[in-house]
Amino acid sequence: MQRQAPFLRSWGLLGTFTIVLTIFFSSCKKDDSNPPTLSTINELISTGSQFTLLKAAVAKAGFDATLNQAGTYTVFAPTDAAFKLLGYSDVNAINAAPTDLIKTILQYHVLNTRLASADLPVGINSPQQTLSGAPVYISKVTSASSTTTSVTSSTISVNGAHILQADGQASNGVVYAIDRVLIPPAFGNVVATIQNIPLLIPSASFKLLQAAVAKTGAVSSLTATGPITVFAPTDAAFKAVGFDSAAIAKATVPALTNILSYHLIGGRTYTPLITNGSSLSTLQGGTITAGISTTALTVTGKGNGGTASNITGPDITATNGVVHIIDRLLLPQ
Repeated sequence: MQRQAPFLRSWGLLGTFTIVLTIFFSSCKKDDSNPPTLSTINELISTGSQFTLLKAAVAKAGFDATLNQAGTYTVFAPTDAAFKLLGYSDVNAINAAPTDLIKTILQYHVLNTRLASADLPVGINSPQQTLSGAPVYISKVTSASSTTTSVTSSTISVNGAHILQADGQASNGVVYAIDRVLIPPAFGNVVATIQNIPLLIPSASFKLLQAAVAKTGAVSSLTATGPITVFAPTDAAFKAVGFDSAAIAKATVPALTNILSYHLIGGRTYTPLITNGSSLSTLQGGTITAGISTTALTVTGKGNGGTASNITGPDITATNGVVHIIDRLLLPQ
């Protein structure tokens, strides 16, 4: 089986990051009798020990002037661990990336309005416009506490990224520390996004998926308005169940269509919205079973003999949906 992508390991680190970032943000507080002058967002990022790669990205893109100027911004700030999960291991990797790409990514992390966590609407996938021109989708789920029904707790995510620390106060806005870098839907619909994912994740290849889509004529349904959620098998995922290019060439269009539609679910479903053991209804008419743990995100098809497929690349946003990279083809029977 394909080795699980490193960024899935981030789930177990949430508590550690939260403690560290709480200390970081609270360190900005002074004696209430002598209220301090708040730092700008850029100054918060520059002095935060967990944001060294974000600081490098901001400097490379020339985005520091924006985050220093007066305004009412909301910034979703990826930690160093978040950048490393995407493959940016150090400052050199940031500096080696195309400047335009870094700038587009950073703009996708910034809203032009100041939104405290208390002001975020309760609901699923509430769109908020970013400086990049494309929306992010914020989900805020409020549930009763396990100890008392009179107290509620909120879970907030943005495009599938978890909020590690909310409401970092700055003179020109508010900062949320997040555990994943948000990828803007710069490539377009899910078909174009899948074609271009290798630009961001070179180890991912989708030639067999693209061949299957082309043979079935499913491009039109994948480029429609949507939204849809696609579990996208890599070439290795097809081969893991013995489905190579020759098998695709021999397969009938109805058989391939049946398999491909089994990888699609309606709506824009980011991984924080999936619960462990849940049954996800596919556009094929069947169901796949989700598995969520501190170390893995999986989906299992009815015909996979209980062998799960790892979600190795979760929550990649497209204009008409969401793409999750998986390492084993899902079989309906």
